[in-house]
Amino acid sequence: MSENLKIAIQKSGRLYEGSMKLLKECGIEVSNGNNQLRVQAANFPVEVFFLRDDDIPEYVQDAVADIGFVGENVVTEKNKSVEPIEKLGFGKCRLSIAVPKNGNFRSIADLNEKKIATSYPYILGEFLKEKNINASIHEISGSVEIAPRIGLADAICDLVSSGSTLFTNELKEIETILSSEAVLICNKTLSAEKRVILESLLFRIRSVKKAKNNKYVLLNAPNNKLSTICKLLPGMKSPTILPLAEPGWSSVHSVISESDFWNVIENLKANGAQGILIIPIEKMIV
Repeated sequence: MSENLKIAIQKSGRLYEGSMKLLKECGIEVSNGNNQLRVQAANFPVEVFFLRDDDIPEYVQDAVADIGFVGENVVTEKNKSVEPIEKLGFGKCRLSIAVPKNGNFRSIADLNEKKIATSYPYILGEFLKEKNINASIHEISGSVEIAPRIGLADAICDLVSSGSTLFTNELKEIETILSSEAVLICNKTLSAEKRVILESLLFRIRSVKKAKNNKYVLLNAPNNKLSTICKLLPGMKSPTILPLAEPGWSSVHSVISESDFWNVIENLKANGAQGILIIPIEKMIV
């Protein structure tokens, strides 16, 4: 009887939605109706465990789960013996030190002999040690941002996404310690059979990620500009060119990277491209 790959996913919170969406985009049907904590996928050899995010690195280390979707911040903080495999492209944030806006703190050097509240004592402690800052770390599990206002600490070290929570609590960032996003971690002693399933899952994940980072473009181009336009559109190998019914014109199909998108489009228009259509890509196999 073949084994299932056991995946640990955050049962609620910041990364739950992104994890479930990714599995769906990979064509894996997982239902979490009635708040089940353990679910078998309907069409892929995986079993999903819904756990507290802080527990996922330890469960993967101990082989309770084979792999896990979890934030880099949690992986670093828990410092367990797991193998990071793949960045997943969602749940992006940063771990930063923040201080009261109207205080006298200008840099981390001003935190010497001060108190810092955080839910990340290991990461913060290593950072302060590296920077030769002698500060007291006050570990709390939630509502870190309120600590300076109630006199519990002089500064905080916490996750920041949009910065709105810091703004609401009259705090400002003075140092980013860690940039984080969701990652796939793996047990280091995964069996050969489960490695095969993992590779199949990674193939699907990478195809979904590539699709999100690229756009499919169709355009009409004058034949006397085709050489220039093709150089602007390398695509995966080279653009596809089809003749139009109108003499002297061709239809050009290609793929543009999201990061180059607007510059490429402007250059295409400047070189005579017309009727440019941009289409999202659902999956991309290269």
